Amino acid sequence: MNFANRIRRAGIRVPPPARLVAGLALLALTGSLLLMLPGIGTARPLRLNEAVFTAVSALSVTGLTVIAPGRDLTVFGQIVLLALIQVGGVGFMVLAVLVYRLIGRQMSLEDRMALRDSLGLLSLTEIVVLTRRVFKVVLLIELIGAILLWLHWRTLLPLSEWDAMRYALFHAVSAFCNAGFDLFTGLPQFPDGVPNDGVTLTIFAILIVIGGLGIPVVADLINWPRSRTLSLHTRLTLFIVLWLNLTGALSMFVAETLTAGTLHAAPVGQRFGLSLFQVISARTAGFAGFPNLEALSPGAHLTLIGLMFVGSAPASMGGGITTGTFLVMLISMWSYVRGFPAARAMGRTISQETVRRAGAVLTVSLVVVITATYLIAISHSDIAFLEALFEVVSAFATCGLSLGITGDLTLFGQVVIMLVMFWGRLGALTIVAALAMPRRKTLVNYPDAQILIG
Repeated sequence: MNFANRIRRAGIRVPPPARLVAGLALLALTGSLLLMLPGIGTARPLRLNEAVFTAVSALSVTGLTVIAPGRDLTVFGQIVLLALIQVGGVGFMVLAVLVYRLIGRQMSLEDRMALRDSLGLLSLTEIVVLTRRVFKVVLLIELIGAILLWLHWRTLLPLSEWDAMRYALFHAVSAFCNAGFDLFTGLPQFPDGVPNDGVTLTIFAILIVIGGLGIPVVADLINWPRSRTLSLHTRLTLFIVLWLNLTGALSMFVAETLTAGTLHAAPVGQRFGLSLFQVISARTAGFAGFPNLEALSPGAHLTLIGLMFVGSAPASMGGGITTGTFLVMLISMWSYVRGFPAARAMGRTISQETVRRAGAVLTVSLVVVITATYLIAISHSDIAFLEALFEVVSAFATCGLSLGITGDLTLFGQVVIMLVMFWGRLGALTIVAALAMPRRKTLVNYPDAQILIG
């Protein structure tokens, strides 16, 4: 009898959010132990803090790291890291479906509810079938991305045929899962890190965008040839992703042009292309299109912080408050200004419960970011405020971009960033729901009261 069955027979009911939190914590522990095995590090075994930080960063598909995976990990270590990224990106509940399928067991209702919550779905209908279909599509997209990168890199980069193949596979998975880990940083033959040629960045950008759309949107797009309809969530997500990418790229372009920043001397087309890639990457992935992010203008840094905080779509490979929360708050604000009785968009009314949830996510997320930034600031007097804020928001958004301070963090700072990455991957509502006490039903209604605001 396994541990889950013992809990069930003992009458202990573990809510789906708590299962997700416990599952990710258990995977982080397992990943840390694997990364501390002999043969993982090139020069020496990874220390405990290095292994735990790397495992949490990989499972949360963040990309912040205190080591250089291409330099400090053996091929076996890189395979372990890739497996953690894949599990973190696809989600352990999705993998649980496949395991249940292989051993011929049916998922319990509680497991199906946890799976639904992890994928951001609203219904339990055909959830297992949908999960298997999405997983197949994920593997297919990653394979296509790996083949395209291999065909391009085998002649462009100073790599053997074998290294070109494994580098292509690693970075295709890392890009699609929005992880941001790379094998180039720290190697003397690649002083600028990840190649920033047009073909490489285009392949990365496509993988990042698809991975950042979210499983509900991908599933909706998969079913579109048969249904010929897209849900309101899918239509709004596609709109806000396009809007954020274009306005963010324009903001980066203007900031670097007017302040004579890093891209000032580059041609206009290259300047906008790099700005667009960096904006796409900043929202979810963490790959740096610029050799030196620290040299960007303050306006560009502020743009990246804002985009990282918004993050990717709900139930996607990324984090942040999510585009769904951002869009609901915008729609609610616009509807209030227009005098509408409720938030509405595209001929549909958004429920008050959804607006309340979005407000809760935004508020709790701001508290987490402000608190973590404060803790980093008071414990690291040599780190500037902007650098601390950038690092914390990057961890919260599971993005992975950094202004170069990750390796300078003390053990306390690393623990703070790990907790923020953990929080960012699971989401505010999941963790709050897991920690909340069971609510008792009450028939008591309190009288209304007016509080001055604004």
